[in-house]
Amino acid sequence: MTDASTTAARRPGEHALAALGLGAPAPDPADASPHTFPGGGRWRTEIPSCEGPEALAVVLKESARLDVPVHRISQGSGVWMLTDAEITEMVEAAGERDIELCLFTGPRGTWDTGGSVRSDSRGAGLRARGRDAVAGCVEDALRATELGVRCLLVADEGVLWTLHQAREAGIIPAGTTLKVSALIGPVNPASYAVFERLGADSVNVPSDLTPAHLTEIRRASAAPMDLYIEAPDDLGGYVRMYEVAELIRRGAPLYLKFGLAKAPGIYPYGAHLRDLTLDTARERVRRGRLALDLLERHGAAGDMAPLGSRLPGELRRFDTPA
Repeated sequence: MTDASTTAARRPGEHALAALGLGAPAPDPADASPHTFPGGGRWRTEIPSCEGPEALAVVLKESARLDVPVHRISQGSGVWMLTDAEITEMVEAAGERDIELCLFTGPRGTWDTGGSVRSDSRGAGLRARGRDAVAGCVEDALRATELGVRCLLVADEGVLWTLHQAREAGIIPAGTTLKVSALIGPVNPASYAVFERLGADSVNVPSDLTPAHLTEIRRASAAPMDLYIEAPDDLGGYVRMYEVAELIRRGAPLYLKFGLAKAPGIYPYGAHLRDLTLDTARERVRRGRLALDLLERHGAAGDMAPLGSRLPGELRRFDTPA
């Protein structure tokens, strides 16, 4: 564990509410996460759903205009939906700003021929159905890393473990980070710790977890956590901006993800969705500015991890086969 400040930020409206006899008890220091990112800092930022070079250019331009620091940019349609030239352009553009670029791997159940995913139970959801789907994810990982991508997004426990073993064996670069999708995100500390041991370097938890849930997770695992501060509608549409300081206090090290509610889906992306994709990319950055403004007003903006930092620190893993 890494020592970290447990000092709570000013809570929204607390002075006025206290004057009106509606004050709340002081936050319990025992609830605060003791963990930080390596090199210091308790939070990083992520702009998701950046589906190609043009959307990436919009995000970079808007983040510079609004002074939104960006640690990671992620894409949701998948490596297989991009040409080599597009991936190379994205790698170079993100590299110029020292931003981590994360691309999604391979086939997934929601686009597959299986019918159970369209049933009321949603079947296995986004997971890779069969060996061939796993092979597609591995193929995406090999292609992306050969083109310079150093962060891969996965939505299947088996794919995660396979790519971790590939990383350990030198089949993909050792410095590649593996990020777990929100669509299979764990909801309790035991399952979160399992994802860490399977090779996850950051884990996207569902955005409806309470602050108490985050504290429970942090007592079991130090693996970086990803959390939508504003979630897309298919993930609940939650908007949690006023909780940002408390979410960091409980969940650090935490990636603040700036999604967008009330926006149509754009996966898998193509030119037919161009205007929508660029408009929503621009607005995600603006939502980030709003959340960061709240952090500043509440005295919690000083704990940001250095820009350009991307590694998760020392994590616990299952032993890989000899």
